[in-house]
Order: sequence, then C-alpha cells, then structure tokens
Amino acid sequence: MVLLRKLIKASILALLLGYFVYSALKSNIGLLGYVITISILALLFAGYLTRQVLRKDTGSEAMQEVSNAIKIGAEAFVKRQYTTIAILSIVLAIIIYAIYAFLGKTDLGWRTSVAFLFGAFSSGLAGIVGMWVSIRTNIRTSSAAGRSLNEAFVTALRGGAVTGIVIVAMSLLGVSLIYYFFSLGAPVKEIPFLIVGYGFGASFVALFAQLGGGIYTKAADVGSDLVGKVEKGIPEDDPRNPAVIADLVGDNVGDCAGRGADLFESTAAENIGAMILGVALFPVFGIKGVLFPLVVRAFGLIASVIGIMFTKLRNENEDPMQALNRGYYLTSFLAAVAFYIAVQWLLKGNLWFFGAGVVGIVTSILIVLITVYYTDHKYKPVKDIAKASQTGHGTNIITGFAVGMEATALPVIVLSLALLTSFFLGKSSGIEHGGLYGTAIATMGMLGTAAYILAMDNFGPITDNAGGIAEMSKAPDSVRKRTDRLDAVGNTTKALTKGYAVGSAALAAFLLFSAYLDDVAKYLKISGTVAIDISKIDVFVGGFIGAMLIFLFSSLAIRAVGDTAYSIVNEVRRQWKTKKGIMTGKEKPDYAKVVDICVKASLKKMILPGLLVVVTTVVVGMTLKYEAAGAFLMVGTISGILMALLLNTGGGAWDNAKKYIEEGNFGGKGSETHKAAVTGDTVGDPMKDCAGPSLHVLIKLLSTLTLVLVPLFI
Repeated sequence: MVLLRKLIKASILALLLGYFVYSALKSNIGLLGYVITISILALLFAGYLTRQVLRKDTGSEAMQEVSNAIKIGAEAFVKRQYTTIAILSIVLAIIIYAIYAFLGKTDLGWRTSVAFLFGAFSSGLAGIVGMWVSIRTNIRTSSAAGRSLNEAFVTALRGGAVTGIVIVAMSLLGVSLIYYFFSLGAPVKEIPFLIVGYGFGASFVALFAQLGGGIYTKAADVGSDLVGKVEKGIPEDDPRNPAVIADLVGDNVGDCAGRGADLFESTAAENIGAMILGVALFPVFGIKGVLFPLVVRAFGLIASVIGIMFTKLRNENEDPMQALNRGYYLTSFLAAVAFYIAVQWLLKGNLWFFGAGVVGIVTSILIVLITVYYTDHKYKPVKDIAKASQTGHGTNIITGFAVGMEATALPVIVLSLALLTSFFLGKSSGIEHGGLYGTAIATMGMLGTAAYILAMDNFGPITDNAGGIAEMSKAPDSVRKRTDRLDAVGNTTKALTKGYAVGSAALAAFLLFSAYLDDVAKYLKISGTVAIDISKIDVFVGGFIGAMLIFLFSSLAIRAVGDTAYSIVNEVRRQWKTKKGIMTGKEKPDYAKVVDICVKASLKKMILPGLLVVVTTVVVGMTLKYEAAGAFLMVGTISGILMALLLNTGGGAWDNAKKYIEEGNFGGKGSETHKAAVTGDTVGDPMKDCAGPSLHVLIKLLSTLTLVLVPLFI
C-alpha cells in the first residue's frame, strides 16, 4: 500500500509537471522568461531549504566547538582561494580582449571578456554558497543522529540539495541572462557563438576550485591517515591527531565547492554547445531549437526538486542507499516526462529526439550502477582488493590498480553505445544535422538529473563531517553508529558522482568538439563539415601533445598532494614529539598550524597545472593552427576520460576496501591487513579526489578554450 500511494503521488506530480511544461511552452515568445523564472524560483526554494536546515538543533557545546573550527578553516581557505582565482580571471579577461582587439574584432572581444568574467563570477558564487550551507549542515546532521537515523539522513540530503539546486539554477540563470543581454541588437543565429566565453569562465574557475580544493583535502587526509592510523594506530577523526581538523575542512573545500564547480561548468558548457548545434537546425525549429537545451534543463531542475523532497527512510533499519536510489529513479522518471512534453512542443513532436533524450537518461543510470559495482564493498572488485591486503602492501596496490584499469571498459562501452544510438536516432529524424543534435539531446538527458546527483554528492562530505564531529566531541556510541552508517553510504555517493561527472563530461566533450568544428566552419565561411585529418604530421603532433598534457597534468596534481602531505606528516610528528601531553589528552594539538600548511601549499601548487593547460592549448593552436588544435582537443579528451575513470574508480575501490576491513573483515582495524589497506587508500586519495575530478574539468576547459580562441587558430 505504501508503494502504491507513492506511485499515485508520483503520477500526480508527473501530470502537474506536464501541465506546467505545457503552459510554459504554449508561447515560445516567453521561453527565455520562463527559464529565468524557474531558475529564480529554484534559488528561492534553495533558500527555503537552507532556512529549514539552519533551524535544526546544533548539538552540544563540544560539537559546536569542532564545527566552528571546521567553518573557520573552510571559509578562510575559500576566501584566499577565490581571491587568487579572481585575480587570475581578471588578468585572463584582459588578455582575451587584447587578443581580439589585435585581430580587429573589438566587439567580439569585449563580449567574450564580459561573458568570461560573468561565467567565472557565477561559478565561484554558486560554489561558495553551496559550501556555506554544507559546513553548517554537518553539525545539525550530527545532532539529529542523536534522535533518529531518518532525521539525520533527511537533514544531510537537504543540506546537500541546497548546493545541487543553487549550482544548476545559477548555471541556467547565467546562460539565460547572458543570452538575453547579448541578443539585444545581434542576429539570433549569432548569439550562441557570442556567449562561449561564459562556459570558458566557468571552466577556468572550476579547474582551480577543484584542483586547489583537491590538493588541500587529500594532503590533509593522507597526512592524517599515515601518522594517525599507520604509525600510532589511533582511529579516524581522533581529536589527538593534529591533522584531523584540516581533514574535515578538506571534505568541504574539495568535495563540496570543488565538485559543485565541476558540474556547474558541465551544465553551462553543455547548454552553450547544444545551442550552437541548434543553430544548424534553425531553418526547421527556429528559436525553439536553440533554446530547447535551456528549457529542458529548467524542467530537469523541477524534477530534481521533487525527487529530493520525496526521499526519506521508510524505517530505521532501511539501507540509506535504497532511499537515495528511489529518489534518483523518481527524478529520472519525471525528467523523462518533462523531456517528452518539451519535444512535443519545441521540436514538433519528433519522437526520435525524445528517444535520444531517453538514451541520455538511461546512460546516466548505467554509469552510476557501474561505478557502484566497482566501488561498493558489497561487490567483487572491492572484496578482491581487501583480500589481496592480507598478503601485504604490494599486493593491495597491484590489485587496486588492476581494478582501476578494468573499470574503464564498461563505461567506455556504455558511452560509445550512447553516442552511436543517439546519433542514429537523431539522423533517423530525417532532419539535416539531426544526428549531431541527437547526441546533444542525449547529453541533455544525462545532465537532466544533475541537481539530484549533486545533492547525493554533497551528502557524502556532510555525513563524513557529521561523523568526525561526533567522534571528536565524544558523542554517545549510538550517535556514532548512525553517522557511520550514513558516512558509509556517503562514500558510495561520492564515488558514483565522480562516475556520473566523467560520463557527462565525455558526452559534453563530444558535443563541444562538434561545436568547435561548427565555429571553425563559420570563420572559414564554408557550408560543409570541417574534417580533421590525423594523417597530417602537424595534426598528429597536435593529438600527441593532447595525450601528453593529460599525463603531465595528472602528475603535477598527484605530486602536489604528495609534497604537501610530506610537510603535514612532519608537522604532526613534530607536535607529538614536542607536546607529550597530546596523546594522553592533557594537551590540545595545534590544529591551525596544519590548516595553514594546507592552505599555503594548495594555493601555491594549483597555479602551475592550471596555467599549463591554458598555455599549451594556446601554443598548439597558434603554431599548428585549427586542424591540429582539433586533434589536440579530440585526443586529449579521449585520454582524459580514460585517465579520469582509472583514477576515480581505482581510488574509490581502494578507499572502500579499507572500510570493508574496518568493519571487522580480514582482521579488522589495527591488523596488518588493515595497515596494507590504509596504504592503498592513501595512494588512491590524490587519484580519486584531486587528479581524477580535475580531469573532468580539464576536458571541458580544453573545449571551451578552443571555442573562444578559434579566431587565433584560423
């Protein structure tokens, strides 16, 4: 009966959503206005959720003390990080304008520079707002765990949902506003090409946010684990560990602000790329084909809001992951309903395009399930790594790396089938250029549930922090047991979000590559398709450099974590050596010192890898020209997707193998097997939370950067 009632409610909501979409689409004149309205309403709803979460109890004084330390550390880091990013963004905007002015394109130059700054500002603001809420939700989740598992679950999810809703709504609102202002006095078919700077700005900020946050969080995590668990044998989040506050701060600046910036620029770049492809279909659909991506994204946002509000535990014994999955499937169903109605009204009821959208939705579900299989301790890959840990550190590393390499196969097959199928469906529409538009629509389908996925992602660091607060404040065992259950699920949601992010990056990258070729054709003033001939020596070299860039960037990111962790380990050892009372509980560690090391190192070390990407792209494009730049983009994208899958999934599997052992398997905590697993986890940490996620952003930064700089490459 309970299931039947939920199905009836879902059906009613689907009908209401359908009616709303129908009402919105009756007049295509107000399409952009409706998108802006929905975005603003979503932001207001995020404000409502924030108020709801902040009204929750903040727990004991001991909990508040720990939470305040996390807040101060996170806010101080983000302030310094975004100040650095703002300076870099302003300098780059000036350079972009100067380049266009030198080429005699001052009008395009100022538009691109303004769009770039607006994209950078929107991305930064969305990430900061989301993290602000997350670092205030953690203590309320920990406090709620003292009353019931469901209350803690709902608090964490809705706190995470604020980030998801704000990021998708800000992305949608930003693209809509820049489109509206640039449409004043400009031909309709030119506008999507004028706003590519917005996607570049979002990508530029996202790269530094993800990279800097990743270096911070993983350096603190690795340093904390190596000296705490391996050398001293103390538990995770033990208050005697000087690096524990830095570790908890890192969960927010890396997983909340960093991942939020990642998916912000995914949705922004994908919207702009799809709008560019929509220009080719202008003779068939007119302005409706251009604005279709924005409309679909707006209704996907509504679907995510409904899914979030319907997600809760049926009872205290239910696996929280099952509840999250129910909400995800409901969101996907509602997104499909909205997609169908949008196609009926905007694309003349061409069901081939609806089929392409369904392909994208199904692809997102499959990618999530594959990621869960490779990273959840219920399944063979993680159990194999845990088993291998019994024979030492070396076999743990060998098996974990092998699992990461294996985990690239199924996602590539699924993504390849998605591209081929969506292209076929689009081509079957009988419309010229329909094949490429079909792949764009599949990407829209995959990103249709982005707000819900982001809510699940932020659920992870919130519950991780909640567990740390409970441990450090010496809360009752019943509280820690509940937060541990949520934290275990949070580790899985963080891993599956990375799979989703790299999958959406793959589809979006192909879409943006197609947009790059369209942009080149526009500047060359040719009506046919621009081809990239890899047999040409300069084109081959461009592709070769693109693959190299992925490996060099990953090396710099991982090395930055290692160097910073080295400093942290030495600092923690120094404190234990000079303050003997720390281990007995008589003296308090100097948490601020470790936080300061993380802040300075991450801000310093994020600049070189970020600038490497921009400089290499410009040099290849200007010296080898547009065809070589296309090969650079294509091969770099393919290499980046494979590398990101390896790093993300391998690191996630190592992490959960350690947690599987900590549950009492193969000797449990403190055993030699556990120490080997901790080593694997520390190797995987910079892979899954720094280099891997940064590659998602790098892939799309290459695309948006080449789009912006096409005039230089011709």
